[in-house]
Amino acid sequence: MDATLPMLAGTVSTIVFAGSVVPMLRKALRTRELSSYSFGNIALANLGNAVHSVYVFNLPPGPIWVLHTFYVGSSALMLYWYLRNRQAHREAPVSAGAP
Repeated sequence: MDATLPMLAGTVSTIVFAGSVVPMLRKALRTRELSSYSFGNIALANLGNAVHSVYVFNLPPGPIWVLHTFYVGSSALMLYWYLRNRQAHREAPVSAGAP
């Protein structure tokens, strides 16, 4: 099989998968509302990405590197935003009318 077809498939899938995550990142950045996300899920995604990096970055450079780098970056960003948001909610003053 010609190497161009797998490379084309890898490039297209990278664009599709990355495109599916961008709206989530935009919404999280815009609203700063991350309470619907699970800390456990975000933490496991980051751990999985770290372990999977050993495999991916031992492959020849290609679309998989771009896709995995995007996943590492977006997962790390979501973890950072989640932790920052959680800390901000802890430090927020309690309103006078709250029970």
